[in-house]
Amino acid sequence: MIRKHIWFVVFSLGLLFPQIDYAQVDFNKKPDDDLGNNEDEFQELFYEALKQKGIENYDRTVEALQKCIALNKTVPVLYFELGKSYNKLKNFGSAENALKKAVDLDPDNEWFLDELYGFYVSQNEHGKALKAVKQLVKYHPDYKEDLASLYVRMEQYDNALKLLDELDAEFGISVSRDILRNKVYKITGRTKDQIKNLEERVENNPEKESNYLALIFRYSENNEKEKAFETAKELLKVNPDSHLVHLALYKFYLDDNTPEKAIESMKIVVKSQKIKPEAKLKVLADFVDFVGKNPEYEADLVEATSAVGNVKDGKTIIELGQYYLAKNDKAKALEYFESALKLEPNNFGILRNTMLLYIDLEKFDLAQKKSNNALEKYPSQPLFYLVNGVAQNKLNQPKGAIEVLEMGLDYIIDDAKMEADFYLQLSKAYALLNNTAKAKSFSDKAKQIQTPN
Repeated sequence: MIRKHIWFVVFSLGLLFPQIDYAQVDFNKKPDDDLGNNEDEFQELFYEALKQKGIENYDRTVEALQKCIALNKTVPVLYFELGKSYNKLKNFGSAENALKKAVDLDPDNEWFLDELYGFYVSQNEHGKALKAVKQLVKYHPDYKEDLASLYVRMEQYDNALKLLDELDAEFGISVSRDILRNKVYKITGRTKDQIKNLEERVENNPEKESNYLALIFRYSENNEKEKAFETAKELLKVNPDSHLVHLALYKFYLDDNTPEKAIESMKIVVKSQKIKPEAKLKVLADFVDFVGKNPEYEADLVEATSAVGNVKDGKTIIELGQYYLAKNDKAKALEYFESALKLEPNNFGILRNTMLLYIDLEKFDLAQKKSNNALEKYPSQPLFYLVNGVAQNKLNQPKGAIEVLEMGLDYIIDDAKMEADFYLQLSKAYALLNNTAKAKSFSDKAKQIQTPN
């Protein structure tokens, strides 16, 4: 993290013009030599530099600033602005020299140091950046976090952790520092140190839920499931109203073979207003899998599903559809597949299941309409021709059925069962037209394919 400050023209002028005592200038006095108008020229050039900088014309900015410096080499802000302009022009050597000159002229100026530090970081000059940021830490504690981050980049992990500990002790825990801390633990493989740090946090602040949750996660990640389970139960004692703890507890209860408690935790999760939808959907997917193996808890699944409300995760909806399809509840399965189709309209698998369920549930108008739409997207998929043909036969539209079925036959490749289904539907269509000869011909073709050799 590099602190960035907004520079206003007024501030630049404030740094610049106190260097020149305009009150001492007598504008009615005739100049003694050709340097008499230097003050006016200097001011005009500096304004020109700011103007060109404002329109991002950095070549001219540099030119104007160099002319200013030729008139007065002792003004630090000139070098500061010059360094920034050189940086924009990717003239990095000159940028560094100019910024260093600004710092040399005004070594206690935080803004100059910050710019030089940021420059070194952008150039991956970590050693030089370290020197600059160490000068900056006296101005603002944020720079200490920059220093810790720089230590990590330079692989000085002990220094980084020591500084993070100091910052946590002084200012309390922060998300950004925890991210950096965990990065160090991951790089160095110091899992035990990471867990010890979290254990100390729980001990020092036993009322804080996030400390327990972080420790549960790390125990689980380290395959210390028993400790994770015990920590989760401890959190529940300390905070019986915690909802987030149940994201871990339900899995522990399932592993512990206490399904009633697992279901109770699952219900708390899916009904909670404090838990994000994506987390609820993950629990719901696990719930579906559990009930698939333990159908006696189906009523609990129905309750949980209704509690989630508008599920907007295609994968979870598909899993629910597959669950009800396996239970032979085709109407319920169709509801979920139609919902999934709204989220993933180009998912071929969902489209296929939906079409077949329309036929099974005798929703022939929908089957015809939706299969027509599907054929526009997938003109070489024989299944959709077959669904359309079946639907038209059921709707007493045999001519349309024959037309679409004959088209679909051309797309069948090495699928004897589907080919037989096409012939059977063609047979039915001709039978509806009272063309018994053709009806028998296609029926015989179907039988010939279906009969084992």
